Amino acid sequence: MMQEQKIRVYNSLSGKKENFEPLNPPFVGLYLCGPTVYGDAHLGHARPAVTFDVICRYLEYLGYKVRYVRNITDVGHLVNDADEGEDKIAKKARLEQLEPMEVVQYYTDRYHKDMKRLNVRPPSIEPRATGHIVEQVEMIKKILDEGYAYESNGSVYFDVLKYNEDKPYGILSGRKIDEMMEGSRSLDGQSDKKNGVDFALWKKADEQHIMRWPSPWSEGFPGWHLECSAMSAKYLGEQFDIHGGGMDLKFPHHEAEIAQSTACHHKIPAKYWMHNNMITINGQKMGKSLGNFITLEELFDGKHDLLESAYSPMTMRFFILQAQYRSTLDFSNEGLKAARKGYRKMMNGLKVAKHLTYVPEEGVEQDEKQIKQIESIINSIFRGMNDDFNTAVTIASLFNLLKKINLIHNGNLSASAIGEELFNKMVNLFITMVVEVLGLVEERPDGFEVMLQYLIKEYKQAKEVRNYEKVDEIRAELKKVGVVLKDMKEGVDWAYDEL
Repeated sequence: MMQEQKIRVYNSLSGKKENFEPLNPPFVGLYLCGPTVYGDAHLGHARPAVTFDVICRYLEYLGYKVRYVRNITDVGHLVNDADEGEDKIAKKARLEQLEPMEVVQYYTDRYHKDMKRLNVRPPSIEPRATGHIVEQVEMIKKILDEGYAYESNGSVYFDVLKYNEDKPYGILSGRKIDEMMEGSRSLDGQSDKKNGVDFALWKKADEQHIMRWPSPWSEGFPGWHLECSAMSAKYLGEQFDIHGGGMDLKFPHHEAEIAQSTACHHKIPAKYWMHNNMITINGQKMGKSLGNFITLEELFDGKHDLLESAYSPMTMRFFILQAQYRSTLDFSNEGLKAARKGYRKMMNGLKVAKHLTYVPEEGVEQDEKQIKQIESIINSIFRGMNDDFNTAVTIASLFNLLKKINLIHNGNLSASAIGEELFNKMVNLFITMVVEVLGLVEERPDGFEVMLQYLIKEYKQAKEVRNYEKVDEIRAELKKVGVVLKDMKEGVDWAYDEL
């Protein structure tokens, strides 16, 4: 059953927030530009993956049926994101003396491993560009037939100036054709393009190019922009609801997608264009030349000069979600330490909420003040998610709700004072939002619970015989793995260390 929640989405196409109204409710089509698999996933890959995973989770929580398509780019993405030069994957294959598909499979597997560790669910469909050459060739034929492309020496290019006569080019990025023409390099007869602003739909392969397919124009390979248009149309239709990606893809990638899809299908492919902002590192853009390029594996293992320690996948997920997805997120050890503290605090709350049960007490009057406060906090949790998926607001509200849960857990507020219905709503919402929507789960190594219970037993025995040296030793060892023991009236309990 659909929840009565109105969502506002910031649409990069209009430059403002709009009411989210799917084309064919309750169905939602969502396309996210996935990785080019020629190297290990890094911080820049984590943010869109986590962001759109949560968007998908929340829409499903509300009752929408989401088809989520996230592609794998395994051909056509040339160095410097240009129309000339070597294919990124083919270059890696040449350097490593491997077949290109060996490179693709190796890094796709590693990407999937990193996504699983971040608790990013697999998409509904994960198409590869090389598996859709036929669709891309057919799309080029249609664009040629419409008069918006031209063949030149076996390559096919999109004619931006011709397209701009009929439909404005630059509607997503806000760029003007005149400015782009001035900024593009002089062709001086060295290119097959008519104009520097034109982009490749199909490239003729030179003799050294390993990855090539037959086409009506030449043996070659598709342009980087084309593959997303062809795959999104195949699996989501000529027009769908949401197209997502990093802000760096606005131009030229998404701008080119809009132009070629509109030329082919006579409609803008997606209704809402959503872009997450970048991750900077200590205020700088991430780059190998700056020495601040950090892969996810290095982050999880702590094996990088910029890292003071290893940071767990859930710490990274929490770090990403504590900011609104359109805001810049600056990566630093201080920021990650704060995220680790916040994540552990959330997990302690989850542990309490999962074991908290409603115990009625006779003679307890309803506390109207507490009831209003809890209802207000619940509304703010949804208000955050409904306002362009603002997970920062939602997380802050969940911590406020946790304060109420802890009041009951610690005996400072009777559950009867708020009533069974609100108690259950509060506890269930906290668990559902943390685990199912935000995708934050406890990180426990194998055998964690058995080891913990054994040490708690040893701790109790040491306290009984007043062996305080052993008591301190057990506390110290547990603190090393992020666990603190709590001496309670009813026995010994444990929690994640929030320091």
